[in-house]
Amino acid sequence: MFIRNESFRDFIRFYPVVTALVAIQLVVWLLVILGPGRPLFQMGAGVNLFIENGEYWRLITPIFLHDPNGVMHVLFNSFSLVLFGPALEQMTGKLRFLLIYLLTGFAGNLFTFIVDPSAYYVHVGASGAIYGLFGMYMYMVFFRKHLIDRANAQIVTTILIIGLIMTFLRPGINILGHLFGFIGGLALAPIFLNNVKPFAMWRNNRSRSQEGNIHFDPNRWNKRRIPWKKYLVPALWVFIGLLVVLGVLGRFF
Repeated sequence: MFIRNESFRDFIRFYPVVTALVAIQLVVWLLVILGPGRPLFQMGAGVNLFIENGEYWRLITPIFLHDPNGVMHVLFNSFSLVLFGPALEQMTGKLRFLLIYLLTGFAGNLFTFIVDPSAYYVHVGASGAIYGLFGMYMYMVFFRKHLIDRANAQIVTTILIIGLIMTFLRPGINILGHLFGFIGGLALAPIFLNNVKPFAMWRNNRSRSQEGNIHFDPNRWNKRRIPWKKYLVPALWVFIGLLVVLGVLGRFF
């Protein structure tokens, strides 16, 4: 579910919304660094005073912007989206996944505007939307257990706990954005997870086979008996190690 083994070409074909979102935020971040994108940053960053004066697009546009000096921030959000976005995109469908991402990011930005009293507080980043995805998964863990197996539930729960701890420990983090993005994911989950099927890699392969008019046996994965479970725990600890390294490096970049 969270272990990516598709080729780059297949990843783009199977998960076009995730691919587009990652590409947009990386391209915009590079444009801001190089100069041409600085007007986009100035016009799109979340600033409470400007939102209060009617610039309501700033409740959405910060999702696609990142601090030009925060390379670890944009890389962490992109990495998280690549890791946790594909399963939800397949389960919910392209349009619903895009709505989940935008609405949870919007929720984080909206409550940052409502709760934070500082008129000149500036916030950017996709973290609210990323935590919105975590909210969807945690709803599965507690209320839709048939949609996520035990191993993946442990992975996403561990990552969420680490992420929340880092939210309160690291300076310069939009705590409200993280918390209300997560709450937004929990609130939207009953609607967007209604009548969805669990993630299954064979659906991607079936789709590819149908394009080539090749018959595909959906039970093929069960017949192969690939020992996935023995790789899950090492993969989890590798990812946890990456989070720790990113958190430490984030203090210097």
